[in-house]
Amino acid sequence: MSTQELALAIGNAIEKEQFESAIEQVDTLRPIDVADILAEIPPALAWRLLDRLPNRATVFSYLDTDAQGLLARAFPRANLARVVGEMPSDERTDLYKHLDQEQKDALLPALAQAKREEIRKLAAYQEGTAGALMSADYATLEPNMNVATALATLRVEAPDAETIYHAYVIDSERKLLGVVSLRALILAAPHTLMHSLMISAPVHCQVDDDQEDVAKTVARYDLIALPITDHHGALVGIVTHDDAMDVASDEATDDFHKSGGVTSIVGKLKDASIGVLYRKRVFWLVLLVFGNLFSGAGIAHFEDIIAANLVLVFFLPLLVDSGGNAGSQSATLMVRALATGDVVMRDWFSLLGKEALVALCLGATMAVAVSAIGYMRGDEVVALVLAMSMMSVVMIGCVVGMSLPFVLNKLGFDPASASAPLITSVCDASGVIIYLFIASRFLALG
Repeated sequence: MSTQELALAIGNAIEKEQFESAIEQVDTLRPIDVADILAEIPPALAWRLLDRLPNRATVFSYLDTDAQGLLARAFPRANLARVVGEMPSDERTDLYKHLDQEQKDALLPALAQAKREEIRKLAAYQEGTAGALMSADYATLEPNMNVATALATLRVEAPDAETIYHAYVIDSERKLLGVVSLRALILAAPHTLMHSLMISAPVHCQVDDDQEDVAKTVARYDLIALPITDHHGALVGIVTHDDAMDVASDEATDDFHKSGGVTSIVGKLKDASIGVLYRKRVFWLVLLVFGNLFSGAGIAHFEDIIAANLVLVFFLPLLVDSGGNAGSQSATLMVRALATGDVVMRDWFSLLGKEALVALCLGATMAVAVSAIGYMRGDEVVALVLAMSMMSVVMIGCVVGMSLPFVLNKLGFDPASASAPLITSVCDASGVIIYLFIASRFLALG
């Protein structure tokens, strides 16, 4: 049975108040699959089933923020507070930030004092920083604890912690001293003290670090969770591996959209409105319309040589597209390398020389192919013009495609903005001018 069919059957059961039947149909499903079903059911019915599930907070967490917001509006305040109170602190805060002010004012008084203060604290951090991404649910130990006491402490803290595979050793002022793994605790002798077992000076980030840097740190050191400290070195939260990978996925999607000339993430494509898709795409398209006027100006300037040698028109799309394609390849490689930290600004000069040699080889190969066609369509002079033009446009395309991400990065812009449409437009204009200029030097006006 498909998700839609199952959602319809469960919705009918809820309408008839056959809740036991509805719960039986989802009882063997994983939480994320239950969330997919609930997303297909009207919120007024979905909350009545969700509220009766033993793993309701987990299922609710798997819904996207829009679906959570719709369900939050349908939930009675007391029921919503119960579900929200069971959620991990970071997901609880994300939901809170997506509620309207009326919903926030209704939810907060229904939560326990500690959870209210926690939400206010986490929601205060700027979006896109480690503080906005972190969770306050983590396990801590004291440096003078022995292993037996530490394990007993973890048993108490485990139900509320995001992970206990790593516990963080802090002093009386909550300064981060070290980290100890659950594996190390299990293997150590019961009398071993934490300060001798822990890994001192653990990898960590600060609350105002960019979330993309946090994700890179988690990936680089292959961490289950990354501790986050304030400017005084006090532990204030952790970022788990799954949250870091969500950030990496969102950043990759954002870069992918920008490389296609879409200004930012549009969310789920199937749910995006016509207006949203229009606004996200129109800027680059209109800008590049005016950019392409340079190609037209180049053609107008050399219209006499074109009129005298109409064979040039046949090869014009081939040449300018080749430069654009080569430039897009180079830009894609550089944007990704800059995003992953594989290259930095000081690598530009060495990479420029390497890219120029690669472009020379690519251009020469493509020149041989196109000159043969040029000889068949024209003569040896046309073949020479095509060969020289191909090598030139490919060389310029590769160099521009490689350099533009560096230039944008240096100016403080996102390198992903060196999108394929932008590179293509630059290479088209330069390709037209180069091709027709070379033709004007070798071919007569008739």
